[in-house]
Amino acid sequence: MILAAPICDLFTLIMVSPQAFSAAASSLLHWKGSCVQTGIFPSLPTASAPLKIKPIERRQVPETVCQAAISADRVPDMGKRQLMNLLLLGAVSLPSAALLGPYIYCFVPPSSGGGGTGIIAKDALGNDIVAAAWVKSHPSGDRTLSEGLKGDPTYLVIENDGTLATYGINAVCTHLGCVVPWNPAEGKFICPCHGSQYNNQGKVVRGPAPLSLALAHVDVQDGKVLFTPWVETDFRSGEDPWWA
Repeated sequence: MILAAPICDLFTLIMVSPQAFSAAASSLLHWKGSCVQTGIFPSLPTASAPLKIKPIERRQVPETVCQAAISADRVPDMGKRQLMNLLLLGAVSLPSAALLGPYIYCFVPPSSGGGGTGIIAKDALGNDIVAAAWVKSHPSGDRTLSEGLKGDPTYLVIENDGTLATYGINAVCTHLGCVVPWNPAEGKFICPCHGSQYNNQGKVVRGPAPLSLALAHVDVQDGKVLFTPWVETDFRSGEDPWWA
Protein backbone atom coordinates (compact mmCIF):
# COMPACT_ATOMS: atom_id res chain seq x y z
CA MET A 1 0.00 0.00 0.00
CA ILE A 2 2.85 2.34 0.82
CA LEU A 3 4.39 1.68 -2.65
CA ALA A 4 1.15 1.73 -4.68
CA ALA A 5 -0.12 5.25 -3.61
CA PRO A 6 2.91 7.26 -4.84
CA ILE A 7 3.07 5.38 -8.14
CA CYS A 8 -0.61 6.00 -8.88
CA ASP A 9 -0.20 9.73 -8.04
CA LEU A 10 2.79 9.89 -10.40
CA PHE A 11 0.94 8.55 -13.41
CA THR A 12 -2.04 10.79 -12.68
CA LEU A 13 0.15 13.87 -12.77
CA ILE A 14 1.76 12.82 -16.06
CA MET A 15 -1.62 12.43 -17.71
CA VAL A 16 -2.88 15.84 -16.46
CA SER A 17 -0.04 18.16 -17.52
CA PRO A 18 3.65 18.08 -18.46
CA GLN A 19 4.37 20.71 -15.86
CA ALA A 20 3.23 18.38 -13.19
CA PHE A 21 5.71 15.68 -14.44
CA SER A 22 8.72 17.61 -13.13
CA ALA A 23 7.23 17.91 -9.69
CA ALA A 24 6.24 14.24 -9.77
CA ALA A 25 9.77 13.20 -10.74
CA SER A 26 11.19 15.17 -7.84
CA SER A 27 8.73 13.48 -5.50
CA LEU A 28 9.69 10.05 -6.90
CA LEU A 29 13.39 10.68 -6.36
CA HIS A 30 12.72 11.88 -2.83
CA TRP A 31 10.62 8.74 -2.27
CA LYS A 32 13.43 6.48 -3.59
CA GLY A 33 15.91 8.06 -1.21
CA SER A 34 13.55 7.50 1.69
CA CYS A 35 13.08 3.86 0.72
CA VAL A 36 16.83 3.27 0.57
CA GLN A 37 17.34 4.87 3.99
CA THR A 38 14.51 2.87 5.57
CA GLY A 39 15.86 -0.45 4.03
CA ILE A 40 12.88 -1.18 1.79
CA PHE A 41 15.17 -1.29 -1.33
CA PRO A 42 18.93 -1.84 -0.94
CA SER A 43 21.20 0.48 -2.82
CA LEU A 44 22.43 -0.84 -6.16
CA PRO A 45 26.14 -0.91 -7.00
CA THR A 46 27.38 1.85 -9.27
CA ALA A 47 29.84 1.71 -12.12
CA SER A 48 32.48 3.30 -9.89
CA ALA A 49 32.42 0.24 -7.65
CA PRO A 50 32.31 -2.87 -9.92
CA LEU A 51 31.44 -6.25 -8.52
CA LYS A 52 34.30 -8.56 -7.73
CA ILE A 53 33.58 -12.19 -8.50
CA LYS A 54 35.80 -14.67 -6.74
CA PRO A 55 36.73 -17.58 -9.02
CA ILE A 56 35.62 -21.01 -7.91
CA GLU A 57 38.57 -23.20 -7.08
CA ARG A 58 38.59 -26.70 -8.58
CA ARG A 59 39.04 -29.47 -6.14
CA GLN A 60 42.29 -31.24 -6.72
CA VAL A 61 42.03 -35.05 -6.65
CA PRO A 62 45.30 -36.73 -5.62
CA GLU A 63 46.94 -38.14 -8.75
CA THR A 64 48.30 -41.15 -6.94
CA VAL A 65 44.79 -42.27 -5.98
CA CYS A 66 43.62 -42.12 -9.62
CA GLN A 67 46.64 -44.02 -10.88
CA ALA A 68 46.20 -46.67 -8.22
CA ALA A 69 42.55 -47.10 -9.10
CA ILE A 70 43.27 -47.38 -12.86
CA SER A 71 46.14 -49.81 -12.46
CA ALA A 72 44.10 -51.97 -10.09
CA ASP A 73 41.32 -52.26 -12.68
CA ARG A 74 43.70 -53.22 -15.46
CA VAL A 75 45.61 -55.96 -13.61
CA PRO A 76 44.26 -59.40 -14.71
CA ASP A 77 43.38 -61.98 -12.12
CA MET A 78 45.70 -64.87 -11.31
CA GLY A 79 43.79 -67.38 -13.44
CA LYS A 80 44.15 -65.30 -16.59
CA ARG A 81 47.80 -64.70 -15.85
CA GLN A 82 48.49 -68.43 -15.51
CA LEU A 83 46.61 -69.12 -18.75
CA MET A 84 48.71 -66.56 -20.61
CA ASN A 85 51.89 -68.09 -19.17
CA LEU A 86 50.84 -71.55 -20.39
CA LEU A 87 50.03 -70.24 -23.86
CA LEU A 88 53.39 -68.49 -24.03
CA LEU A 89 55.19 -71.64 -22.89
CA GLY A 90 53.44 -73.73 -25.54
CA ALA A 91 54.19 -71.21 -28.28
CA VAL A 92 57.90 -71.36 -27.41
CA SER A 93 58.18 -75.09 -26.70
CA LEU A 94 56.65 -76.46 -29.90
CA PRO A 95 59.01 -74.72 -32.35
CA SER A 96 61.96 -75.50 -30.07
CA ALA A 97 61.08 -79.19 -30.01
CA ALA A 98 60.73 -79.25 -33.81
CA LEU A 99 64.17 -77.71 -34.21
CA LEU A 100 65.93 -79.80 -31.55
CA GLY A 101 64.24 -83.12 -32.42
CA PRO A 102 66.52 -84.10 -35.35
CA TYR A 103 69.61 -83.06 -33.39
CA ILE A 104 68.63 -85.18 -30.36
CA TYR A 105 67.82 -88.12 -32.65
CA CYS A 106 71.50 -88.30 -33.62
CA PHE A 107 72.30 -89.44 -30.07
CA VAL A 108 69.74 -92.28 -30.09
CA PRO A 109 71.49 -95.67 -30.38
CA PRO A 110 71.14 -97.28 -33.80
CA SER A 111 68.63 -100.03 -34.44
CA SER A 112 69.63 -103.32 -32.90
CA GLY A 113 68.32 -105.35 -35.81
CA GLY A 114 66.13 -107.51 -33.61
CA GLY A 115 62.47 -108.18 -34.27
CA GLY A 116 59.59 -109.94 -32.63
CA THR A 117 58.99 -112.49 -35.42
CA GLY A 118 60.73 -113.76 -38.54
CA ILE A 119 60.62 -111.96 -41.85
CA ILE A 120 61.33 -113.09 -45.40
CA ALA A 121 64.54 -111.54 -46.77
CA LYS A 122 64.14 -109.28 -49.78
CA ASP A 123 66.61 -108.27 -52.46
CA ALA A 124 67.39 -104.78 -53.76
CA LEU A 125 64.25 -104.82 -55.92
CA GLY A 126 62.01 -105.80 -53.02
CA ASN A 127 61.50 -109.39 -54.19
CA ASP A 128 61.56 -112.37 -51.83
CA ILE A 129 64.95 -114.10 -51.85
CA VAL A 130 64.85 -117.74 -52.91
CA ALA A 131 67.69 -119.57 -51.16
CA ALA A 132 68.71 -121.89 -54.02
CA ALA A 133 68.78 -119.11 -56.60
CA TRP A 134 70.70 -116.82 -54.25
CA VAL A 135 73.42 -119.37 -53.55
CA LYS A 136 73.74 -120.17 -57.23
CA SER A 137 74.17 -116.53 -58.24
CA HIS A 138 76.68 -115.54 -55.52
CA PRO A 139 80.24 -116.91 -55.21
CA SER A 140 81.90 -118.29 -52.10
CA GLY A 141 82.87 -115.70 -49.51
CA ASP A 142 80.29 -113.24 -50.84
CA ARG A 143 78.49 -110.80 -48.56
CA THR A 144 75.57 -109.03 -50.20
CA LEU A 145 73.01 -106.74 -48.63
CA SER A 146 69.35 -107.65 -48.28
CA GLU A 147 66.42 -106.23 -46.34
CA GLY A 148 66.28 -107.81 -42.91
CA LEU A 149 64.54 -107.41 -39.56
CA LYS A 150 62.88 -104.05 -39.00
CA GLY A 151 63.89 -103.16 -42.55
CA ASP A 152 67.56 -102.92 -41.55
CA PRO A 153 70.17 -103.65 -44.25
CA THR A 154 71.53 -107.12 -43.46
CA TYR A 155 74.30 -109.08 -45.16
CA LEU A 156 73.65 -112.64 -46.35
CA VAL A 157 76.88 -114.59 -46.07
CA ILE A 158 78.03 -117.30 -48.46
CA GLU A 159 80.47 -119.59 -46.70
CA ASN A 160 83.73 -120.75 -48.30
CA ASP A 161 82.11 -124.09 -49.13
CA GLY A 162 79.41 -122.30 -51.13
CA THR A 163 76.57 -122.76 -48.64
CA LEU A 164 74.38 -120.08 -47.11
CA ALA A 165 75.54 -119.15 -43.60
CA THR A 166 73.10 -119.58 -40.72
CA TYR A 167 73.60 -116.01 -39.59
CA GLY A 168 73.16 -112.63 -41.17
CA ILE A 169 75.16 -109.50 -40.28
CA ASN A 170 73.37 -106.23 -39.63
CA ALA A 171 75.08 -103.49 -41.65
CA VAL A 172 74.26 -100.59 -39.27
CA CYS A 173 77.46 -99.24 -37.69
CA THR A 174 77.37 -99.25 -33.89
CA HIS A 175 79.08 -95.85 -33.76
CA LEU A 176 76.64 -93.42 -35.39
CA GLY A 177 74.44 -95.64 -37.54
CA CYS A 178 76.11 -95.46 -40.96
CA VAL A 179 75.68 -98.40 -43.34
CA VAL A 180 78.99 -100.29 -43.37
CA PRO A 181 80.04 -101.65 -46.80
CA TRP A 182 81.90 -104.92 -47.33
CA ASN A 183 85.44 -104.51 -48.63
CA PRO A 184 86.39 -107.80 -50.36
CA ALA A 185 89.97 -106.67 -50.97
CA GLU A 186 90.55 -106.13 -47.24
CA GLY A 187 88.23 -108.92 -46.17
CA LYS A 188 86.59 -106.48 -43.70
CA PHE A 189 83.61 -104.29 -43.20
CA ILE A 190 84.98 -100.72 -43.19
CA CYS A 191 82.76 -97.78 -42.23
CA PRO A 192 83.23 -94.78 -44.56
CA CYS A 193 81.99 -92.29 -41.95
CA HIS A 194 84.60 -92.54 -39.18
CA GLY A 195 86.79 -95.50 -40.14
CA SER A 196 85.42 -98.20 -37.84
CA GLN A 197 86.37 -101.72 -38.97
CA TYR A 198 84.82 -105.16 -38.45
CA ASN A 199 86.14 -108.59 -39.46
CA ASN A 200 84.39 -110.84 -41.97
CA GLN A 201 81.89 -111.95 -39.28
CA GLY A 202 81.09 -108.43 -38.14
CA LYS A 203 83.19 -108.38 -34.98
CA VAL A 204 84.61 -104.95 -34.21
CA VAL A 205 88.41 -104.78 -34.65
CA ARG A 206 88.91 -101.00 -34.78
CA GLY A 207 87.06 -98.04 -33.29
CA PRO A 208 85.54 -95.65 -32.77
CA ALA A 209 82.66 -98.16 -32.94
CA PRO A 210 82.24 -99.62 -29.44
CA LEU A 211 80.40 -102.85 -30.34
CA SER A 212 80.28 -105.56 -32.97
CA LEU A 213 77.62 -105.59 -35.66
CA ALA A 214 74.33 -107.20 -34.66
CA LEU A 215 73.43 -110.73 -35.82
CA ALA A 216 70.25 -112.38 -37.07
CA HIS A 217 69.40 -116.03 -37.62
CA VAL A 218 69.09 -117.17 -41.24
CA ASP A 219 66.78 -120.08 -42.05
CA VAL A 220 65.11 -121.43 -45.17
CA GLN A 221 61.33 -121.67 -45.15
CA ASP A 222 59.40 -122.88 -48.19
CA GLY A 223 62.55 -122.33 -50.22
CA LYS A 224 62.85 -118.66 -49.17
CA VAL A 225 65.41 -117.05 -46.87
CA LEU A 226 63.95 -116.19 -43.46
CA PHE A 227 65.46 -113.84 -40.87
CA THR A 228 64.66 -114.39 -37.17
CA PRO A 229 66.00 -112.56 -34.09
CA TRP A 230 69.28 -113.71 -32.55
CA VAL A 231 68.88 -113.89 -28.79
CA GLU A 232 71.50 -116.50 -27.93
CA THR A 233 75.13 -115.94 -26.98
CA ASP A 234 77.20 -114.04 -29.51
CA PHE A 235 79.50 -116.77 -30.91
CA ARG A 236 82.12 -114.17 -31.85
CA SER A 237 82.68 -112.93 -28.28
CA GLY A 238 81.04 -115.55 -26.06
CA GLU A 239 78.91 -112.84 -24.43
CA ASP A 240 75.21 -112.10 -24.36
CA PRO A 241 74.05 -110.17 -27.43
CA TRP A 242 73.93 -106.43 -26.73
CA TRP A 243 71.08 -105.95 -29.25
CA ALA A 244 68.68 -108.49 -27.68
